[in-house]
Amino acid sequence: MPLVFSLFQQLSVFLVIAYLLSKTPLFHPLANYSVRWPHKVVIYCLFSTFCILGTYFGLEIQGAIANTRAVGAVLGGLLGGPVTGFFVGLTGGLHRWSLGGFTDLACAVSTTAEGLLGGLVHWHLLRRGRLDKLFSPALAFAVTLLAELLQMLIILLLAQPFAQAWELVQLIAPPMLLANATGAALFISMIRDQKRMFEELSGTFSAKALRIAQRTVGLLDQGLTPAAAQAVAQILYQETGVGAVAITDCHRILAFVGTGEDHHKPGRPHLLAPDPGRHCP
Repeated sequence: MPLVFSLFQQLSVFLVIAYLLSKTPLFHPLANYSVRWPHKVVIYCLFSTFCILGTYFGLEIQGAIANTRAVGAVLGGLLGGPVTGFFVGLTGGLHRWSLGGFTDLACAVSTTAEGLLGGLVHWHLLRRGRLDKLFSPALAFAVTLLAELLQMLIILLLAQPFAQAWELVQLIAPPMLLANATGAALFISMIRDQKRMFEELSGTFSAKALRIAQRTVGLLDQGLTPAAAQAVAQILYQETGVGAVAITDCHRILAFVGTGEDHHKPGRPHLLAPDPGRHCP
């Protein structure tokens, strides 16, 4: 039980970091599927960091390290695809191998395999046109659970002596299976919530733009006259809820609605107007 609690403490740190990242532009590539390499690089860097932190925050158990490294490897593959997942896992695996111990090679191989497994699930869902499933906490839980089972098998196959490896797996398998799978599900849940928020905001802005377009249809048929400009400004003011709306040409104010309309009168020059002798572009 103490090992389970320690691993969940690690996850708490990861989730706090993830929450802080969700308030920055770095989080946007995680919430939207993209084939652009800059987004893949962001995913690689972020989840490689989580892999390495998972090892550093781990607990030394019988010459090995109980950790939450699989969260970074699996999610790097799930969100970035096979190539990204492979390199995330390889990076985390090589870092673990550099620390030594009788499971160093087994952990390096298994972490690489975990990243690749997440990437293969991504590829499978892409082929079936079900990329929406990438943001399913249940899927993240299941894939990470399978990845951790694979890691335990690789430890038994590669770590020597076998008796020590078997004793280690018996001790660390249940806590690591539970902690890593739960952590991946919580992380994906956070990304899914952020994705929904982006979609709702996008839908709200799109609907508002459509309403504005519908209400202004025909108003500019005769050009940007003062009367048309005043009508459009009034509509924009009502729909957007901003403090004031101004419509100008190169030299003067055509319409002004909202705060300051008592002195920003139509027909007056505005502050950015070019010199009278200059041609208006």
